[in-house]
Amino acid sequence: MKEPKNILISRTDSIGDVVLTLPICFWLKTQFPNCKIIFLGNTYTQPVLECYPYIDEILEWKKVAAIPFSEQIELIQALHIDTCIHVFPRKAIAHLMKKAKVETRIGTSHRFFHLFTCNERVKFTRFNSDLHEAQLNFELLRPLGLERIPMLKEIEEMYDGFKAKYQKIPAFLMRGHKIVIHPKSNGSAVEWPIEKYMALAKKLAKEGRYVYFTGTEEEGKTFRHLIPEARNIVDFTGKFTLSELITFLSKCEAIIGCSTGPLHLGSILGLITVGIYSRTKPLHPGRWRPLGKKVFIFTNKHEPTEGKVDPRYVQAIEDYPMIQVFDMLEEDD
Repeated sequence: MKEPKNILISRTDSIGDVVLTLPICFWLKTQFPNCKIIFLGNTYTQPVLECYPYIDEILEWKKVAAIPFSEQIELIQALHIDTCIHVFPRKAIAHLMKKAKVETRIGTSHRFFHLFTCNERVKFTRFNSDLHEAQLNFELLRPLGLERIPMLKEIEEMYDGFKAKYQKIPAFLMRGHKIVIHPKSNGSAVEWPIEKYMALAKKLAKEGRYVYFTGTEEEGKTFRHLIPEARNIVDFTGKFTLSELITFLSKCEAIIGCSTGPLHLGSILGLITVGIYSRTKPLHPGRWRPLGKKVFIFTNKHEPTEGKVDPRYVQAIEDYPMIQVFDMLEEDD
């Protein structure tokens, strides 16, 4: 197979999934230094993509899908895309790439529509694999001659170029040791009881830390009435755009939450990242833990375990032992 020149990576789902897809952009740039990386994603996740230097161009699927199909084909052909990698399978996109006569179209063999739309189908399973989600994305590069799956330590280093595109943040948000609590997941993960987060916030506030609750407006409506009243506990649910959230996180020391996008953003921005995860497949931390140098994972030891869980990534939640993690924060100068 000849060396690809213009590679489109299709991943039109959520923040965490996109974060875990970024390393293949780095890997492709390393293996094919002259290639151009085009990322087809959601409008919502564009601010994440803009922070990563190994993406040359961003396409918003919502905008592409809004134009007539004949113009969609012309758009793809005008970009001279020779390789498409369907990291997140989507029938409409697979159909478009075939109609646009993209030369190499790669997808998983586990989607029936790929039988008719992809000419390179990779056989692997995500659900039963012991690999991390970020590693599983590398399986789709095999048709390009890239057989080796990097170790997680290697993948962590591939995030080093991720930098916030700075937005203006109010000065009062810059004070003190800032800890973000992001308790909800939009229903995508097993969530720690909200009362536990509130008790943790009170403990952290008593120690002089500034605690900021984040999440969507709809999520905030479900728990903001429970947030303890204290000068150093702030409700910022529904207040940040994603670009502003990324900038704010880059100025914080720590983040705590369940398996959700902002937790992954915190880890690749270098924060102390405390994740509360389920022990069961396919939700367990061996598959979905954030990647970073300061990541700590907690699970409920009383939860039944299904499948393999790597004990290196798991500690039990007992009387908030993660409070010790935040003792790593340096005192104010």
